Amino acid sequence: MSEMMVAEQPRSVSLSQSAARRIATLMQQEQNGPEMMLRVSVSGGGCSGFQYGFSFDDAKGDDDRVFERDGIRVVIDDTSLDLLAGAEIDFVEDLVGASFQIRNPNAKTSCGCGNSFSV
Repeated sequence: MSEMMVAEQPRSVSLSQSAARRIATLMQQEQNGPEMMLRVSVSGGGCSGFQYGFSFDDAKGDDDRVFERDGIRVVIDDTSLDLLAGAEIDFVEDLVGASFQIRNPNAKTSCGCGNSFSV
């Protein structure tokens, strides 16, 4: 009797070319070394229940996953990845201003500023 193995869908996050370019610029301005990564996290709070956090980090924890585009690395902890799976991190410039935006398919609603969401 053979066992049937079911392949799990990999949890991933993508980074747009615009976001990768902007992160590279910020890292250069901060004079960060090549080991530096952008850490994206989700925590409780914000006007919709959860909020996104962005910071630079040079350490990878045991429960972190790293995603890369054009040599730019983004690190996300396992708990945050549960809420970000399938999301795209983008950098958008328009008449109102410039900001990182996360297109998160898991968010049922989000606030007007786009920094918090609910599931």
